[in-house]
Amino acid sequence: MSSEVKTEPKELTKEGEVAKESNTLYIDASEQIAGRMCSIVARELLSGKRVIVLNAEKALVSGRSSSVFRQWQTRLEIYSHVNPIYGPIHPRRPDNIIRRMVRGMVPKTKSSGKTAMGRLRVYMGVPEKYAGVKTSKFDHAMAKRPIPQYTTIAEIAKNIGWNN
Repeated sequence: MSSEVKTEPKELTKEGEVAKESNTLYIDASEQIAGRMCSIVARELLSGKRVIVLNAEKALVSGRSSSVFRQWQTRLEIYSHVNPIYGPIHPRRPDNIIRRMVRGMVPKTKSSGKTAMGRLRVYMGVPEKYAGVKTSKFDHAMAKRPIPQYTTIAEIAKNIGWNN
């Protein structure tokens, strides 16, 4: 029987900044393509790092906005006719959408995937706790075209029923 050792939450310094940990990645999701960013985040989680994603509502989805909205609306039509609680639960908040995207990229039924998802934190905006933290972005996930040609996760969330 093995016992897990839980680490305490990060301690705040006198200035209110989060004490840096060597195995923690702070990711700023703004102006990054969501799928590419989530695949890199999933790989880092499986390698044993803690990942904190900030500004989840500013992540981008490529494609014409009308077709993106149509795809998300058709995804919402999948449900259980017997009892909707049994059917797929569709996240509508931007942070939960990003969390679900990452969950689809890790082996969620294996113990490695479950512990990896436990190391993931996704936030809308930047909480006061992480205000002074230096964030990073993935070069491979950055948007190449002008930003108005993409759809943000916040726009998708509002279209599928998120009330902020």
